[in-house]
Amino acid sequence: MRCPTCQHEDSKVVDSRTSGDAIRRRRECLECSERFTTHERVERPTLWVLKKDGRKEPFRSEKVLTGLALACRKRPITAADMDDAARKVEAMLQERRGTEVPAAAVGEAVMEVLRTVDEVAYIRFASVYREFESADQFIETIRPLQEGA
Repeated sequence: MRCPTCQHEDSKVVDSRTSGDAIRRRRECLECSERFTTHERVERPTLWVLKKDGRKEPFRSEKVLTGLALACRKRPITAADMDDAARKVEAMLQERRGTEVPAAAVGEAVMEVLRTVDEVAYIRFASVYREFESADQFIETIRPLQEGA
């Protein structure tokens, strides 16, 4: 790791701590004794979403967050809760052990997470995602929620 002050290539690690999904390291340059911090993260392969029309696009958690925000609008759900839900969705997709996931898997993962976060938001998202066209479809979606209560 190059020292940001003198550009010397050798440094020693003074302290290491985990910080979420990263490791924070305090380093000291062996040339000028300047101390600096680095962060180390696991580099995951890019996750690709396979669209219905055959196109591929990189997974963007911002799109998941937008869908969550619309479903959770005017519900007692904090921005931190939505960020956490978006991370859970991405983690679920990463666990599939591939670099490509169908768009349908993204929608299903969002619904699975929303079901545990807020039932109303779950129904809202499901109604748009599954393109409900009748009250019967709402009832079919709500019934398992009522039976689980």
